[in-house]
Amino acid sequence: MTTTSGSSIISALGAGSGVDFIKLASDISAASFAVQRQSAETRRTALEAQISAAAQLRNAVTGLASALGERIRGGDLAPRAEIGNPAVARVSVPAGFSPRGSFTLEVTQLARGQTLVGKSFASRDALVGEGTLTLRFGTIDGASFTADVAHPAIDIAVTATDTLATLATKINQASGGAVSAYVASGTGGAQLVLKGREGAANGFVLEAAGAGGAAAPGDLSYLGWDPASDAGELRQSAQNAAFALDSVAMTSATNRVTGLPGGFTLELAATNPGAPTTLAFASNSDAISGVMNDLVGALNEIVGQMNQLAAPIGGALGNDSGARELRRDLAGLAGRVVMPGAATGEPRTLADLGLVLNRDGTFQLDSARLGRALADTPDAVAAMFSTGVAGVFATVDRFARENSLVSDPGSLGGSLRRFETQLATNDERLAAIAEQQEALRERLTREFVASEKRVAASQSTLAFLRQQVDIWSKSDR
Repeated sequence: MTTTSGSSIISALGAGSGVDFIKLASDISAASFAVQRQSAETRRTALEAQISAAAQLRNAVTGLASALGERIRGGDLAPRAEIGNPAVARVSVPAGFSPRGSFTLEVTQLARGQTLVGKSFASRDALVGEGTLTLRFGTIDGASFTADVAHPAIDIAVTATDTLATLATKINQASGGAVSAYVASGTGGAQLVLKGREGAANGFVLEAAGAGGAAAPGDLSYLGWDPASDAGELRQSAQNAAFALDSVAMTSATNRVTGLPGGFTLELAATNPGAPTTLAFASNSDAISGVMNDLVGALNEIVGQMNQLAAPIGGALGNDSGARELRRDLAGLAGRVVMPGAATGEPRTLADLGLVLNRDGTFQLDSARLGRALADTPDAVAAMFSTGVAGVFATVDRFARENSLVSDPGSLGGSLRRFETQLATNDERLAAIAEQQEALRERLTREFVASEKRVAASQSTLAFLRQQVDIWSKSDR
């Protein structure tokens, strides 16, 4: 039991009424605020249940939109590319793009980088000579070189202790991948091999300023090269890829070609001059059917949670405006316009893709209707599964955002914010009740201690008077 200064004084006096006033003060203060405290605690429990339910529904809705977006961005819904001669090129479709139609492809030249094999040294550890080696980039045409002013030259400081091997390392570090270098040791000795990036503009020359000034092994000038003085060091010239798409001539600095119609990408692998191959894109019907089935399943999970959490009797959100709005939005989801710009006869809504609302609020997929849409308008259906401003994902994402918007008091997000605000207010009320109860307990304790002191003083006076009376009585005998 807690001991106060008042109770200590009473014990020291050895007197009192025998009543535990400390406990009495605590019990009275607790009883005085019991109804208010119980009401606030009950309200807190209810608000926590509402917050949990609203957050669960909101997370289910936003999770649906997020999962659908990842599915579409992942690329498995993109049209499948079919190429007549797969040895010529590989075709890929980045997430979010939906190329259509067919094309012809004729590759007459592949992109490649320059390969330069330097003059021979005795070994990879041979000293190359002190000086500066400069790499200049540009276009090589026969014996002429035209520098690319947009590609700055690279100066490499070479010390007297640098070998052919350490020079290769310095070139790799200084060029940042523009040129890769290594030492090849063959029958002709050790040679520095330099390979540039793909593309005609990535050709390069070597300007070597050696300290000795003599182009011999051991002097850096021995490694200098330009096309006018080539003596067989140039093993492969840099060039662009050349190809024709639907007979339209095109070039590319690399064999990876982007920016093609519909956003598809080509990885050129071989030439086929005079024998164009076909390239066609077909809608991925199986993937679209799978996504629609998954969408129906996810929506039914949300409906199931809604029926439990927002049940009129016993549901934490039974009378919540945000839950009612979500139910209305779910009921109208199948009829939402997904493609406002769809032509006559093309699917415009989720219902056109087979999404059906049952009488009990659940969903099902009309596979026959989806199959007809895929058969009759495959390109239009495929266009609905993209990450653009229109389409299935945009519609579901907008549906999720509308119901999660905390600034809208009529949405599920608005309900969640309202419950959280009410919980904070209720906690403040509980804290105030606790303060008031403690203040009452302290006041009652002080008053009871004062009363006990007065009782103890009266009892002491009474005992003294009894002693005096007894003395007086004895003296009268």
